[in-house]
Amino acid sequence: MVNISANYLGISLKNPLIVGSSRLTGELNTLKQCVDKGASAVVLKSLFEEQIVKEAESKISKNNIEEHYFWFKEAEQKILDLSFDQNMQRYLDYVLEVKRNVEVPVISSINCVSSKGWPKFASEIEKAGADALELNIGIFPFDIKTTSAEIENTYFDIIREVKANVNIPVSVKIGSYFTNILSFANGLVEAGADGIVLFNRYFRPDIDMDTRKLVASDNLSSPDDYLVAMRWIGLLVANKINCDLVASTGVHNYEAVVKQILAGANAVQLCSTLYLNGIDTIEKINNNLISWMENKGYNSLEDFRSSSLDLQSVDASFERIQYIKRSFND
Repeated sequence: MVNISANYLGISLKNPLIVGSSRLTGELNTLKQCVDKGASAVVLKSLFEEQIVKEAESKISKNNIEEHYFWFKEAEQKILDLSFDQNMQRYLDYVLEVKRNVEVPVISSINCVSSKGWPKFASEIEKAGADALELNIGIFPFDIKTTSAEIENTYFDIIREVKANVNIPVSVKIGSYFTNILSFANGLVEAGADGIVLFNRYFRPDIDMDTRKLVASDNLSSPDDYLVAMRWIGLLVANKINCDLVASTGVHNYEAVVKQILAGANAVQLCSTLYLNGIDTIEKINNNLISWMENKGYNSLEDFRSSSLDLQSVDASFERIQYIKRSFND
């Protein structure tokens, strides 16, 4: 009998398919549909630090509170803090609601750009019943004076402070824009990360040629996008990174799931494919994964996880940057 159970962050999963943070997990109805179709865990829609701050500032502006009131900066900060707390409470209430309605592990997600306030909130998330926490950190180098080391150290500081305040496992979802992902990932683990999710798919602006204004581009991944995460997961496993790894972005079908596990992933996150192909895709991928394993004679995921890796294949394939022709006659 084929067993497709997985283990991620010390949590037992009935299969390797996790629904990534998105609108699908931000509404209880669609979240439950994902679970009904076979999702082994869900990552709740992220709570964004920047969004909370902007909403708080907007409330102050809309309320048209007398300007002289803010001669006292502590009064302005008090109102900002109150709005911040209200947004957080709504999120905590949703965590509680989800935990009451589904039987799968629930992973909360917070999008941080600083370490301010998050350690305390992470503790509240744990109290609300979340099984794990995913730090969706996005720090972009908009300032030419900001060094790479400063950006990476901010990640490390956030992880250390959050880990000091919670007992549940903490993973970090990162982008691919780092000079040395292997060294950076090792730093994340040393700071306390229990898992790393590769990779975040950030907002990508486009330009309207007529209005000359920035507009949103199609932000859904394509089936070929899985290759980037697969490569780095393979390299991280080959370098014996001491944490769990999850592949995200571009996982649209069972083939991509199999390949990520062959590279060494503990699990995968699904998102874009559920928008493009429907929530039923979860069930289809699980069924196809089972069929593939039966055909190959595998009884469990561990029978083939990271089995594509040996020193020669890593050197020859995963580490190659440019395509090099083997012969001038090719």
